[in-house]
Amino acid sequence: MDHLFGKLSLAAIPFDELPAMLAGGAMVGGFIALVLLITYLGKWKWLWTEWLTSVDHKKIGVMYIIVALVMLLRGFADALLMRTQQAMSVGANHGFLPPHHYDQIFTAHGVIMIFFMAMPFMVGLMNIVVPLQIGARDVAFPFLNSLSFWLFMVGVVLVMLCLIVGEFGQTGWLAYPPLSEKEFSPGVGVDYYIWSLQISGIGTLISGINFFVTILKMRCPGMTLMKMPVFTWTALCANILIIIAFPVLTVTLSMLTLDRYLDFHFFTNSGGGNAMMYVNLIWIWGHPEVYILVLPAFGIFSEVVSTFSRKRLFGYNMMVYATACITLLSFIVWLHHFFTMGAGANVNAFFGIATMIISIPTGVKIFNWLFTMYKGKISFNAPMYWTIGFMITFSIGGMTGVLLAVPGADFLLHNSLFLIAHFHNVIIGGVVFGYVAGFNYWFPKAFGFKLNEKLGKCAFWCWLVGFYVAFMPLYVLGFMGATRRLSHYDAATGWHPLFVIALVGALIIFAGIGFQLLQLFVSFLQRKQNMDLTGDPWDARTLEWDTASPPPFYNFAFVPHVDSLEPHWDNKQAAKNHTEQPKRAYEDIHMPKNTGIGFVIGILAFTFSFGMIWDIWWLAIVSAVGMFAGVVYRSFDYDIDYYVTAAEVEKIENEISNRKIA
Repeated sequence: MDHLFGKLSLAAIPFDELPAMLAGGAMVGGFIALVLLITYLGKWKWLWTEWLTSVDHKKIGVMYIIVALVMLLRGFADALLMRTQQAMSVGANHGFLPPHHYDQIFTAHGVIMIFFMAMPFMVGLMNIVVPLQIGARDVAFPFLNSLSFWLFMVGVVLVMLCLIVGEFGQTGWLAYPPLSEKEFSPGVGVDYYIWSLQISGIGTLISGINFFVTILKMRCPGMTLMKMPVFTWTALCANILIIIAFPVLTVTLSMLTLDRYLDFHFFTNSGGGNAMMYVNLIWIWGHPEVYILVLPAFGIFSEVVSTFSRKRLFGYNMMVYATACITLLSFIVWLHHFFTMGAGANVNAFFGIATMIISIPTGVKIFNWLFTMYKGKISFNAPMYWTIGFMITFSIGGMTGVLLAVPGADFLLHNSLFLIAHFHNVIIGGVVFGYVAGFNYWFPKAFGFKLNEKLGKCAFWCWLVGFYVAFMPLYVLGFMGATRRLSHYDAATGWHPLFVIALVGALIIFAGIGFQLLQLFVSFLQRKQNMDLTGDPWDARTLEWDTASPPPFYNFAFVPHVDSLEPHWDNKQAAKNHTEQPKRAYEDIHMPKNTGIGFVIGILAFTFSFGMIWDIWWLAIVSAVGMFAGVVYRSFDYDIDYYVTAAEVEKIENEISNRKIA
């Protein structure tokens, strides 16, 4: 039996750890309740045909965002646990989390928030918006889009499963050796880390290639590169970074896997390897990853500022060049991680200056947004609130980043809470604010009704105020010498009041998340009062607003022809000037068929990973063969598309027209 289940036994369930059992129990209970609800409503067939097997980019995008919001709750629960521990654990009081559990929590928090909250939010928004912005009916490879989602889901399930069966890594979110070696992490925590990141990372790489090809090859007639909306530009650059950076992550994790499983010594210092090489390699991926996340947020702000200022975006060309500069420079700044590794002054100076220079194109962007707002007729809707909040908050995060680019300062501060405050300043103030702005902005496009404005603004104020209360004390603590990943400290340090303030800030952010959930619930109840019948609730400017809300599954009845930067705005002006468009006959539309192969390969990737984590070799082998067979089967399946008849297109378009009139 031991051979049958590898290392897996009842001892793997952490019965003695109350927080893990409570969280695991809540998760299992929620899952069972969801299954029972779907069964009660008789929605299994609908769920399978409409969502799980869908290759529609809009539905895949919605699924990504749902997962991102769920993982936000999980990642924030970790954050609350850490902040509570730090506020309590002073002097004789050692708090409520034992060290090994605390270490798992901060590792999981970093992994979840970057990989399983921010990334799916970005890919989700990209999925919903980019094909519509470029006048395409789908992405370049619809099946691969479905497959990349289900591979990403494997990572999500694994990182949630480790709560119930086994443990997570205790190494920090980048799993530096020697801590991640077998000698120091003999359990399955690091293996859960490796396989959740490896499989979801491959999914992200596939998605990056898919969107890169989509943007370059599927733009509608007339849309040159310099007529693409800024969000599409930022998505293109983010996907270029994904294509370059994620293979490095795959290789690095593969080398770590070989170290752990087969006693290779790539990174084992005692065996002739080099742990510094791991740090080097992981940051070749890790630092561009920050720009992968931030660039699309910049694109969102460009769309939002232009729409709500009722003006053409100021400095479009500059925006494009600034985006390209950030993309290029993002591969020069990662070497600032050598500052703390004994590099010479010439290395430190070069990469310190490069890290400072990347702030210039960011400043250019903020300048352009402010000039777009200047003399604009600004509507202060929720997306605009998030944008203004971003400009203030991100500027502070950028300045502290430039400070950390000074080698001497970095040497003192990199391992302190100052660094933690800096990158949360950038990630929350830039990425989270940006994606939530995009969520509020494009929600009516995806679902056909607007979100509640008042609750959206309440969420914003809680997030903004909570951020400053939570993270400004951490800057001060960093200057006072408080190190990262701290779980206990002496009362004599004088740090305790600041940790208590940081906890209060985290609770204010928690209230913001509560308002966001309430916003979704109330908006759903009030959806009939807030229906978007026009397809253009914000009086926007770009092509995605030319379609109905939500768009039909084929996006456009006629392939758009673009001859300006703001085609939708121009169409509206033409309509105002009573320029009649001649009636055109509808034509058959070529579309991809739904397929369950992506879902099946995802299930097999999960069982493969689970087998590898627990040394259940027969399960891993059978799953690997199954995945290979699934890919081969799909390669020889030629029944992958169909035509929507002109009559059906006409019927759908007439229904949309009647809805608008009604």
